[in-house]
Amino acid sequence: MNTLPPQHRHVTVNDDHSLAIAASDLPLPGSGEVLIKVNAAGVNRPDLMQRYGLYPPPADASPILGLEVAGEVAAVGDGVTQWQIGDRVCALCNGGGYSDYSIVPAAQCLRIPNNLSDIQAAGLPEVLFTVWHNVFQRGALKAGEHFLVHGGSSGIGTAAITLAGAMGARVYATAGSAEKCAACESLGASAAVNYKEEDFVERLKAESGGHGMDLILDMVGGDYIQRDIKLAAADGRIVFIAFQQGFNAELNFVPVLMKRLTLTASTLRAQSAAQKAQIAAELQEQVMPLYASGELAPVIDSVFALEDTALAHARMESGNNIGKIILDLTKTP
Repeated sequence: MNTLPPQHRHVTVNDDHSLAIAASDLPLPGSGEVLIKVNAAGVNRPDLMQRYGLYPPPADASPILGLEVAGEVAAVGDGVTQWQIGDRVCALCNGGGYSDYSIVPAAQCLRIPNNLSDIQAAGLPEVLFTVWHNVFQRGALKAGEHFLVHGGSSGIGTAAITLAGAMGARVYATAGSAEKCAACESLGASAAVNYKEEDFVERLKAESGGHGMDLILDMVGGDYIQRDIKLAAADGRIVFIAFQQGFNAELNFVPVLMKRLTLTASTLRAQSAAQKAQIAAELQEQVMPLYASGELAPVIDSVFALEDTALAHARMESGNNIGKIILDLTKTP
């Protein structure tokens, strides 16, 4: 502990929602926690929402932005036996990721495969926790089923396409440009539909031979909800993880009844520590070996220095990214 600096850098949000670099006392890990020397941090849409006051952190979470990091264990708290100082880990944070050092529950860390850089690993935790819980735990996707992910070129979308494909599903996606659709197909989607030019319901009904989708992962909401219901196969499941087009929709529930559909939703941040630990354990056992073998690889869109976090946020707000946006804390602007 004596080798650690007394203070560290982190991103702070000003009253006008602009971003700046500040310094504060180094946090120290409590029981069951580790202190990670952050080399890279992932940028996620909830970070933007929190910046603008639309997604306040829980009372017991760090107010600093950032939900995923990669780096090295710098200190361990009482009761932590699975990690040692110097271990390379990536982790789902309860806030505090845009920092030189971040406190993380030990059970939310994943070991970084030797073939991945910290930049690559920083793009994994948020998307893998989200996809694993919603697609496989909650959505119960099975090999051979037809699976649709909206926003296929996003960080979550690219992870969902590759992981579902690795698990034997037939994968489809929607995206907002020909370039993004091509990227989705290059990652393994059987078909990617440009929602600005085509009716994804009719196209994917045809692509699936009239079967429809057994599982749909929706981060759009709004008028997509009824269209999801129309596209879903008998006994299909629809999982909502965000409502970027709003929560309000005029719905006809008759198809839900007649096709025996399941509609469910979740947010990751509200999950209990025990639930997140269970997700992490399953990811470590069943998913991380796929990255270690090279069968799967993170999709990285762009990398920014910590001092350029505002530019990273602007990149995400543009909607032009394909894959993850990463902050490199070892990089100078």
